[in-house]
Amino acid sequence: MRLELANAVRDRYATAANKDKSRILEEFIAATGYHEKSAIRLLNSSSKPKRRQSRQRPSIYDEAARGALIELWEASDRVCGKRLKALLPILLPALERNGHLKLDEEIRHKVLSMRAATIDRLLQKPRRTGRTKKLRVVPEPRRRIKMRTFADWNEPVPGSMEMDLVAHCGEVNRGSYVHSLVLTIASGWTEAAPIVVREGTLVVETLERIRLGLPFALTALDVCYGTEFVNNKLIEYSLGHGIELTRSRPYRKNDQAWIEQKNGAVIRKLLGYRRFEGLAAARAITRLYGASRLFVNFQHSFKLAAKRRDGAKVAKRYHPPQTPCDRLLQAESIPMAAKTKLTEIATGLDPLKLLEEMRAVQAHLAALTNGEIPPPATSEPPNLAAFVASLSSAWHAGEIRPTFSIEAKPLYLRSLQKVLRVRPPRPSWQSHPRPHRPRRHRRSQSRPTPNLAKAASRRFAWRGRSRAADWRNSPTSTPCSSSKSCASSFQADLPASNTKRSPDG
Repeated sequence: MRLELANAVRDRYATAANKDKSRILEEFIAATGYHEKSAIRLLNSSSKPKRRQSRQRPSIYDEAARGALIELWEASDRVCGKRLKALLPILLPALERNGHLKLDEEIRHKVLSMRAATIDRLLQKPRRTGRTKKLRVVPEPRRRIKMRTFADWNEPVPGSMEMDLVAHCGEVNRGSYVHSLVLTIASGWTEAAPIVVREGTLVVETLERIRLGLPFALTALDVCYGTEFVNNKLIEYSLGHGIELTRSRPYRKNDQAWIEQKNGAVIRKLLGYRRFEGLAAARAITRLYGASRLFVNFQHSFKLAAKRRDGAKVAKRYHPPQTPCDRLLQAESIPMAAKTKLTEIATGLDPLKLLEEMRAVQAHLAALTNGEIPPPATSEPPNLAAFVASLSSAWHAGEIRPTFSIEAKPLYLRSLQKVLRVRPPRPSWQSHPRPHRPRRHRRSQSRPTPNLAKAASRRFAWRGRSRAADWRNSPTSTPCSSSKSCASSFQADLPASNTKRSPDG
């Protein structure tokens, strides 16, 4: 605005007399607040802005030097400028020695005297034409949600939760199947609810039902990077209820370490790796989570206190085991009314009744996945006496959770178990057992104990052969009738304990 006023007053100030100039200058200073010398300098200057004079320096490296550099750059397989600068004193003489390149002395000196920054500047155009950079378009919801890593939590207060989906697809990740929406916090309090299909609207509706049943106010929510969470529906829901919404990094499971641990320790322990689909399975899972919610959140669990690494060894130290309910009761941010309600629920729980209900629902789900007809629901109370009596001998059956199945585990685990469990058939040439062969002892091992009986037998046999030769050569000797008689004549020389029965009898 002051420059516009100066442009309007400048012509009148230039043509006015000295008296009038003083009056115009005073009016201009009062309107703009300029210093007197600055106002005079501005009104006496030209209205056209001065162009900055750029100094034109002659270029040292012409097109010939640039062309030689490009050829050397291609011969080096397009390395960067710093590597090419170190490679030029070796590459250029090698090309000249083999007759692939011939440069004038002036161009050769220019190429060898180039700095790394100069090389990169001269190669900007060749690099730009050969590089096709794909524009990365970030979706608008992902830009609106702030990213948070595991190190950013810093021991969150109750109300800050992580949320994730657990897929119950079984062996094949295809078609529509039930998902479990899981929420947990640092205290260990875990909430879960089934979703028939993975869809953003159902996620928001299920989250609203879980939020209304929480014993504390939901203030912060960290979600996975999937599109079922990173969408405008969840963003608007979080803004409407005053929830701080953040997301984890793609393919970084440790950003949601608490929820990933609960997915395995709670959800997979309850439902295993079977495939659940349809409304009937979702209703049964709702009943299962209703019982397990009270069973898990009021049961003791460990919480990591510190972790120390010594090379490849990691030493972990844990706090004394506490229930998630006890950790919430110790938090100062939980209102007294919520603490009183939690205490009443904890004192009125029947753990065996909850466990029996969980086993019954698991058996119902196992029947659904196996294609069987589940038992009809009855209004009669469960027989807890029989259930309690069966606990003392249940360990004989091994795994007693009906939803647990080895065959329903992921494919790589099942194939590994089959390799370890099934032995290949024996070939036909191995159908008969091989004869026993004594092991050959190595020199490094201790020598076997010598067989004294065999050694004595060989010694006496040699003496017998020498005697027989002497008897044949004597003039009074007569030939034996048979070899058996010759051998029997020397049998008396052998010890009785070392004689062996001949095959001929």
